[in-house]
Amino acid sequence: MDWSRAKTILILSFFLLNLVLGYQLWTTRSDLLEFDASTASAAEELQRLIKSKNIQISAELPTEVPRLKEIVVQFDEKLTSDKEITLETPFKYSPLLSKGAPRDAAARAAIPNMDKYQYDPVLSANGTYMFHEMFGSFPMFEVRLELKEQNGLITSYKQSYAEVKSENEQKEQKVISSYTVLRSLIDNYLPSGTVISSIKLGYHGQTFDSQTMFLVPYWRVVCNGDIYYVHALNGAVDPPQRNKK
Repeated sequence: MDWSRAKTILILSFFLLNLVLGYQLWTTRSDLLEFDASTASAAEELQRLIKSKNIQISAELPTEVPRLKEIVVQFDEKLTSDKEITLETPFKYSPLLSKGAPRDAAARAAIPNMDKYQYDPVLSANGTYMFHEMFGSFPMFEVRLELKEQNGLITSYKQSYAEVKSENEQKEQKVISSYTVLRSLIDNYLPSGTVISSIKLGYHGQTFDSQTMFLVPYWRVVCNGDIYYVHALNGAVDPPQRNKK
């Protein structure tokens, strides 16, 4: 066998495969953005699907369609641990408190960088208050702060904290809208009678190693106890995760 020729054929085959996959991704994204071009049409189509499949949406649908791109973050070893840290002085806390209230000040004094996180009611339950670190105005879903409550007092916490080390060199892209995300899920994944309780735009990704994580813009959709992550740039849907709440 001529290995040199076989190697050339393999290289050309992979090149052609990448071209095909790239074209499919481009056409899929083009179709999604074309659907998003008219918000009114997208809303009407979504309403039609909702009625036809008896879907309920209890959440307010976000209307923003910002331009975003991937980011790389690095965890701060001093502020990141899988172990719960016991507070020397427990305090009362409520996520409904306005910033600057005395009890909020107690939380910020006890928890490092407390003001960098946003409360997440979707994952909070049974004496656990869940927060996500923010990048700009968007949560990083895997960078979390958990406050543990006992007898009405916050007694311990578990924290991860990360800094954005770099933003991917690719250009920012306009995300697909929440209307398009829900249309795709209702068409292909959600059974009749599903109740959609939350839809939020943020960053979701995978860990490179123990310290570094690659995060991509994603829509997080919560329904009937399942969490769907939908790629906000190309519409790909990750397998659903069960909400442990």
